[in-house]
Amino acid sequence: MSGEMTLDKLRQEIDRIDDALHDLLMQRTDAVERVGALKGAENTTLLRPGREAEIIRRLVARHHGHFPKAALMRIWREIIGSMIGLEGEVSVAVYMPDRGAGYLELARDHYGSILPITPLRSAGQVAKAVADGSATVGIMPMPDREDVEPWWISLMGDSPDLPRIIARLPFAGPGPSRGEGLEALAIGRLFPESTGYDRSWLAMETTPDISRARLRSVLSAAGIEPTMLAATHRTEENWLHLVEVSGHQEADDRRIARLVERKQPVLRAVLLGGYPVPFSPEDLAD
Repeated sequence: MSGEMTLDKLRQEIDRIDDALHDLLMQRTDAVERVGALKGAENTTLLRPGREAEIIRRLVARHHGHFPKAALMRIWREIIGSMIGLEGEVSVAVYMPDRGAGYLELARDHYGSILPITPLRSAGQVAKAVADGSATVGIMPMPDREDVEPWWISLMGDSPDLPRIIARLPFAGPGPSRGEGLEALAIGRLFPESTGYDRSWLAMETTPDISRARLRSVLSAAGIEPTMLAATHRTEENWLHLVEVSGHQEADDRRIARLVERKQPVLRAVLLGGYPVPFSPEDLAD
């Protein structure tokens, strides 16, 4: 009898905790709605990937106990996605050439189950949807895949309305049904914010036949640390390179201008955006 009473009390305690969690969730919703009201109707920046990353990093850093960190992050990504939808109309376009490709699942993991998601057959269609405003964010294949079009070239223009790379997925570590090591980049019409733990993407037009070693040397001489030479595309006259570099970069960073000013093989350098560095499996180990 005493064991049954103890079990009943524990169940009552769980119910009380559930009610408290629910109350706090409703309070958080109210706070988010007040933030939206303070921003005003003219503020169209609904996505803040840097701020979202800082929230989750802080929670993971203070987490303890046996509840999995990966599950904690999934819960908060769902909360964040739902809250974004409260502030305004947000939609996601997803590259999905075939059923089961995994990109749709990556999008749901990151942006939640509430935001509307539209699958599109090509990366070019996704980039166009974000550029013309019919989608707020686009999920793109990693540029180093040989079977995809070099979609990143369309981001190399001078217009301030062009989409930029804003996130790398999965941010919260791999999940089921995503394929072996499947990753993606998210693009949106906004400027990434610095979080103190970031990567940036540079696109460069160079003279032909520049080696990867030479390209790394040119970047290093300008004070830029390359972390990955992601892709190369040959045009009729020159070559285009996509490079991931360490840290958060701004478009007016003197180091980027220095790449061209020194009359190196680099003819043009364009910042395509950046992202907060995702969590590694070691970060999420319990």
